[in-house]
Amino acid sequence: MIKTWIRRLGWLLLALLGLACVALAIYLLRAQPQQSGQRAASGLAAAVTIERDAHGVPTVKAGSWPDLAYGLGFVHGQDRAWQLESQRRIGRGELAEAFGATALDVDRFLRALGVRRAAEARWAWLQRQTDADSQRSIALLQAYSRGVNAGRAAQARPPEMLILNLPLHDWTPIDSLAWALMMSWDLSGNWHHELLRLRLALQLPDEGPNGRSALARIHTLMPAYPGDRLPDTADYPALYRQLGLDPQRAEHVAAALQQQAPRSGVEGTGSNNWLVAGSRSATGSPLVANDPHLHLQSPALWYLARLEAPGLKVAGGTLPGLPFVVLGQNERIAWAFTNTGPDTQDLYLEELRELNGRTEIRTPTGWTAAHVHEERIRVKGAPDEVLRVRVGRHGPLISDAGVGADLLAATGKRYGLAMRWASLDPESDPIAAGVGLNQAGSVDAFFGAARRFAAPMQNMLVADRDGHTGFIASALVPVRGPQHDLHGLAPAPGWEARYDWQGYLPLDAMPRDKNPARGWIATANQRTVPDDYPHHLSHEWALPYRQQRIEQLLQATPKHSLDSFAAMQADVHSLAAAPLLPWLKNARSAHALAPAAQAALRDFDGTMRADSAAPLIFWAWARQLTLGVFQDDLGAALFERAFATRSFRDALHERLAANDAAWCDDRRTPKAETCADQADAALTRALDELQARFGPDVGRWTWGQAHVAKGEHRPFSHVPALRPIFELRTPVGGDTYTVNVSRVDLHPDWAGDVYTDDHGPSLRTLMDVANPARSRMVQSTGQSGLPWRATYRDLLPLWRDGRYLPLWSAEPPAHTLVLQPQ
Repeated sequence: MIKTWIRRLGWLLLALLGLACVALAIYLLRAQPQQSGQRAASGLAAAVTIERDAHGVPTVKAGSWPDLAYGLGFVHGQDRAWQLESQRRIGRGELAEAFGATALDVDRFLRALGVRRAAEARWAWLQRQTDADSQRSIALLQAYSRGVNAGRAAQARPPEMLILNLPLHDWTPIDSLAWALMMSWDLSGNWHHELLRLRLALQLPDEGPNGRSALARIHTLMPAYPGDRLPDTADYPALYRQLGLDPQRAEHVAAALQQQAPRSGVEGTGSNNWLVAGSRSATGSPLVANDPHLHLQSPALWYLARLEAPGLKVAGGTLPGLPFVVLGQNERIAWAFTNTGPDTQDLYLEELRELNGRTEIRTPTGWTAAHVHEERIRVKGAPDEVLRVRVGRHGPLISDAGVGADLLAATGKRYGLAMRWASLDPESDPIAAGVGLNQAGSVDAFFGAARRFAAPMQNMLVADRDGHTGFIASALVPVRGPQHDLHGLAPAPGWEARYDWQGYLPLDAMPRDKNPARGWIATANQRTVPDDYPHHLSHEWALPYRQQRIEQLLQATPKHSLDSFAAMQADVHSLAAAPLLPWLKNARSAHALAPAAQAALRDFDGTMRADSAAPLIFWAWARQLTLGVFQDDLGAALFERAFATRSFRDALHERLAANDAAWCDDRRTPKAETCADQADAALTRALDELQARFGPDVGRWTWGQAHVAKGEHRPFSHVPALRPIFELRTPVGGDTYTVNVSRVDLHPDWAGDVYTDDHGPSLRTLMDVANPARSRMVQSTGQSGLPWRATYRDLLPLWRDGRYLPLWSAEPPAHTLVLQPQ
């Protein structure tokens, strides 16, 4: 009898397993995007054809711009449904509704910043405009949204939504505008530097070693761009002391804001672009290269596409959420972006008081009531939270992201931190700017379209079929008056009019160049303006090592080809290693592995090969040396938080070059350490670290063991059981400062890993202006957002190995789908 029941139970379990397999098979089938045949689609004026190649890259063909936007939205919705949903939730500050209380801090910050409110204001402004460009932008946003919703509705929900039990919400034009703002946020990081200066000003004692003031030590830790000097500023540490700011409370608020905010301005975020004129090209016509360095994710941020409509044929990298090609080539021009990095964000200390039940903010002319928004945040598995956000004349009080997080003063006064950010101004049309670039047929026409570009400011390179080349950087860049003695470097008193912006730079003042005699143009987030440029853009450019290496490689070859450009994009020689290598090679350690380590370093010249041990030893030593030189001065907690986004490499180079004993001395020990002592001790600690992690055989160590490019999946990278399915990883060479950028994360990530790469060349393009058939492109994962499809990861090996797809496909399509108007 018992055996009978066991047998029946076994058959029942087998039947249930079979049913589960059938259900899974049905789901996998229903979740697949339709790629062939015909499909009725409401909202189209005429048929749209979608041809896909073997890698899933679509060619969308339509009879008009709105139908083209619909078709692009449709394929975005089909292939990137979860990416769009997560972006929609980020723009709205609705992550906690999906992920629970762990995402609440990010929602609070996004609601306080007001991304959704700004997108709604921009949409309302756009609808009030009567010009043809604005009306076209409205039509394209609406058509794109209809396409996204149709594409997502044509198949089962993506696995992320199924696992999290989330409903499908419509995409709207406001979601597109919000995502454009979030892309601007990702590339705008000045507020982080201001916040760090505030924290340092309140944590460092007024007088340090050798009598150096707190202000002087902050300038040492955050020095000027090489060859520049920081402007003379007011003594803001003294200013904050005069205001009576409580250091512990201010540190709590600032640390919380840094933790809450979506990452932005991370060192290593940037891009490379360069071009050569026909005089420097093997083809006799211009060639253009581009590789934007952004956060690596799975699937990739970029979606490759080719778009065709009457009078338009354009291909390159699109961003799901936006209805045009962001970077690429049409039949007449090729263009490329890098981030300029202007200072478009200022923090203000706003003095607050409560009067008759309302918050008032001190202004130059007295007190005025704050505008208050009540934001209801839904939290999965918990009660809703109501966040009270105050907005003043400089913008939102981002300190409201931390409930009850006003800064307190010993005098009893209260302050909030407000952010003025040019991107929040509603009167701009990013869609008209993007469409204008897609349609431009010459360098001059491209310059005209670029004038519509408001944010983020980009170094735009362009070349046309007539042989012209050009550079322009255009955006909303604030003007600070001559009385502004903080120069946008640190939070300013909001009640003093001298710290207010004086409008924006006129468009005619934007940097530009056309047909330079040297025959090439290159940018890599370095300072792009000459010493005599009369306007202020920024004091905080990326370190110039990538730019210097690009210039070396451009000048080393008299006539370039796309193959030489591809070799440049794959280059992993780090010029930033040169100032440190003598210190490392002369370092002495009693560690048992020191002789083997020094042998591995003997011929090391800064080439960061993935299969070499030397880069691993170099970076572990540099990390330990930075800790040894600076951590005692900042304190462990503040240093660790700052180290998450800033390597202090510029400060380290300067202190070692000066052999600065005051900074090299560890104030926590009785001994007076020299810089050589610190280099020796750093080598011992580095070898301890590497031995514990990789074993005692230095000959078996490689950079690629630690330096792994991680394509983060939101949210399943944080779920160990699901991470191997959704997150894509691969060992890579390079480092933060190589042309083939792979940012070295010096701060342990959520998994405890150090030296991984989470920012890199998310897209690569090589473009032949005269012969587009030779142009190439690749992104970092694949086209699909479904992890069981080959096209989820098929581009990763090409990306890792420096290989490409044709920008324009000459092969017959693998699949053809026709959308018929309903």
